[in-house]
Amino acid sequence: MGISLELSSLSCELRIIQAKNIEFLKNTGNLFVRYYLSAGDSKRIRLNTREISAKSDHIWNESISLECNASDRFVQDTVVFELRWRSTVPVFGRIGGSQLLGRAEVPWKEVLESPNMELDKWITMTTGGRALEGVKPPKIQVSIKVAVQAEVAIEKRRQRRTKKWDECGCEDGHGYGCTCSDYEIFALAVLLEAL
Repeated sequence: MGISLELSSLSCELRIIQAKNIEFLKNTGNLFVRYYLSAGDSKRIRLNTREISAKSDHIWNESISLECNASDRFVQDTVVFELRWRSTVPVFGRIGGSQLLGRAEVPWKEVLESPNMELDKWITMTTGGRALEGVKPPKIQVSIKVAVQAEVAIEKRRQRRTKKWDECGCEDGHGYGCTCSDYEIFALAVLLEAL
């Protein structure tokens, strides 16, 4: 992707839909998906879906919406998904920790290069070599949508301003050689539309 995303404002909707190929689980316990999102400077945010019974139909249909400032480094990052199981049998009066059933990563670059920057797919989880012979690896269905927020702001500004060839179109009405950040955002929007 040859587009610079430096300081672009992005809106992201991430949806965990359902899981399949987990028939090997015991009938007890709960399932949930843990996912990690980059927060910059090598930090990650950890989020969990609600826990559902392993006996259920394995559907979460949960979504989260985020807004962030992206950089070129953002394109190199991934969203990490973990399918986890937790026993519901209390140990010493407390519910114990969870076990990792499978892990997968989705690069942001794959989402950004998808048609309309929307990705809806089944992700095969790697089980770390603990796969049972003849058993399909678990999969989760996710949907990820990304939108550049600057496009919305630029369209509102276009509707408000009068067209003059010697103005850049900024809110401040700069003329003759504008140096404002609105011009950079407009250039980014034009490049994204060209893709």
